[in-house]
Amino acid sequence: MIVNCMVYRPGQTGQELDVEKISDVISDPDAFIWMGLYQPEAEFMYKIQREFGLHDLAVEDALCAHQRPKIEQYGESMFIVVKTVSSENEHLHFGETHIFIGKNFLITLRHGASDSYSPIRERVAQNSDLLDHGPGYPLYCILDFIVDRYGEYTASLGDKINEMEAALFRSEFDNLAVKKVYRLRRELLSLRNAAQPLEEICQQLVRLHEDIVPKELRAYLRDVQDHARHVVTDAEDMREMLTSAMHVNLAMVAVQQNEVTKKLAGWGAILVIPTVIFSMYGMNFKDMPELNSPLGYPIALGGTIVGCFLLWLRLRKSGWL
Repeated sequence: MIVNCMVYRPGQTGQELDVEKISDVISDPDAFIWMGLYQPEAEFMYKIQREFGLHDLAVEDALCAHQRPKIEQYGESMFIVVKTVSSENEHLHFGETHIFIGKNFLITLRHGASDSYSPIRERVAQNSDLLDHGPGYPLYCILDFIVDRYGEYTASLGDKINEMEAALFRSEFDNLAVKKVYRLRRELLSLRNAAQPLEEICQQLVRLHEDIVPKELRAYLRDVQDHARHVVTDAEDMREMLTSAMHVNLAMVAVQQNEVTKKLAGWGAILVIPTVIFSMYGMNFKDMPELNSPLGYPIALGGTIVGCFLLWLRLRKSGWL
């Protein structure tokens, strides 16, 4: 359950901290604790709640892995929920990261699909000047890491969308291609819904929580907000492109079917002429025109051929055949 637990002090890159010693460190105003958890059990989470003074509602939400992205303030601490994303076998999987943050602590709790935050810890350790501002800088690094994953996924979709468009810009209906487009549009919608709340989260952190995000870190949070806005825009544009490609494919299929229908109708009209004539001559009437004439059959046959040819010529010029 405990991925890592570190204590950071001014001028230091971080030291390992035993959970039993949290009470001794949490009272130090010059230090802050960063604890990383992965799907903790309820009993352990209640212990962490007592150590850090977390709110009951926030802990209750953190134990449930189906929360919407949000930011809530409980007293002197905040509770933040963001969606995480990872790609496996060309499919997108979503998880959640729940964040508890106060003046001297940062708790990250991961559920489901999520990459390791070890690179973030290394990045934090390399920027000791920004780290001296407290847990606000690791919070920025986490949000930036998550948004960068969103951006990497949208950037990788360019070639895939071009392939799907090539498969759809045909007059044949491809059931498999349509299913792929639908699945991708659903993933893009989920990605947009994950990135869009991050704009509001970053805006609130910059405007309302100066104690957590000091002036020196506001530009960094605005950069995360800008990246999230780009992800939302790209996801919406890609969904629109795929929707247009599907409509073009359906239109091309409809046009092709219409052409086939026109040809069938044209040949059906041509066949009406011999059908009518031969049906009339097949009746058992004694007195019929040219029934006893030697030229009756050749004239009827020739008239049928000429009529069919003239109708074929007419339909050919009109584009039906």
